[in-house]
Amino acid sequence: MTDSYSFETQLLHNKYKIDRTTGGVSVPVHHASTFHQSSVDNFGKYDYSRSLNPTREALEGIIVELEGGSRGFAFSSGMAAISTAFLLLSQGDHVVVTEDVYGGTYRMVNQVLARFGIDHTFVDMTDLEAVKAAIRPNTSLIFAETPSNPLLKVTDIQAISRLAKENGALMFVDNTFMTPYLQRPLHLGADLVLHSATKFLSGHSDTVAGLAVVKDESLADKLYSLQNAFGAVLGVQDAWLVMRGIKTLSIRMRQSQESARRIASFLANEPEIEKVYYPGLEGHPQQRLQAEQAHGPGAILSFELKTDEMLRPFIHHLKLPVFAVSLGAVESILSYPAKMSHASMPESERTRRGISSTLLRLSVGLEDPGDLIRDIKQALEAGKQLSRNKECFK
Repeated sequence: MTDSYSFETQLLHNKYKIDRTTGGVSVPVHHASTFHQSSVDNFGKYDYSRSLNPTREALEGIIVELEGGSRGFAFSSGMAAISTAFLLLSQGDHVVVTEDVYGGTYRMVNQVLARFGIDHTFVDMTDLEAVKAAIRPNTSLIFAETPSNPLLKVTDIQAISRLAKENGALMFVDNTFMTPYLQRPLHLGADLVLHSATKFLSGHSDTVAGLAVVKDESLADKLYSLQNAFGAVLGVQDAWLVMRGIKTLSIRMRQSQESARRIASFLANEPEIEKVYYPGLEGHPQQRLQAEQAHGPGAILSFELKTDEMLRPFIHHLKLPVFAVSLGAVESILSYPAKMSHASMPESERTRRGISSTLLRLSVGLEDPGDLIRDIKQALEAGKQLSRNKECFK
């Protein structure tokens, strides 16, 4: 594939677009667990599917080209990818992590890495001085999630990457919210980029998958060794589903992002909304940085309701968004971080990070944005009325 093609064209036209054996325009799903070898002295490229499978290999090749790395890896989930990447660390190492990181990542760092003698510090990654202060002589990794989940804080990838290198550390970036359509962390200095491919890359709420892309070949060899040892590889049917989803990534992201802009602007002017978190809004503290390092603010936004009393009636009266865990699908998904994505984080830690009891996260899908806004508006009105009625009976 050539870099002269636009990203949209690259999504469809790569070396896997035609099966060389049959001419089929879809990657074959190789369900084989093992592969015949011609002789004891002449093993082929494939021997056992945990180590390498042609279908999974195709997905790994596609994400490498889209992210601009040297090697890609497909895992059984986003957390399998993140956890395996963390295991590149060794006992006695220290890692600096985005403060309001996804709850699963928080759990992995806090409950698993700590057991193996790997220390950590959570820090507001938007504050470069705070990141500098958190670095220790044994800091081996800076892990950033940008925009962060669920408060949509934006990390300066180039600045943090430089800081990591100055201190002999690696930098990993969770790029799930942005995808390579909007942001390419490896081009900004990161060493490894991670995705929950369950989300925007697949985009249809029908598979669970994780991806990692590495820039340096020696680091890639280490990650492959871990992937092969732990065996948390992506199944071939799921790999095929992710590849199918990637074909429509640009058009889905473009539509969802434009709708998210409209919804965020609407919510920012609603009296029943306390605050809106979205890097595309004028008031967002890192709006300029987001515009500089990415091609848009994305399709995720979070917002706080004015009162706790509004929360349940608001959610109950919404008709269009699915109220569920996850994000990045063709249908809009509303999540409640306190009891969903960040349930594993203690309440005191959530509060300290600003993840309040009235915070909701909205992943905007492909519905008509006008319909979504009208739906949100009627749910806010219902929540307001019920809240007022409760006040009357106090």
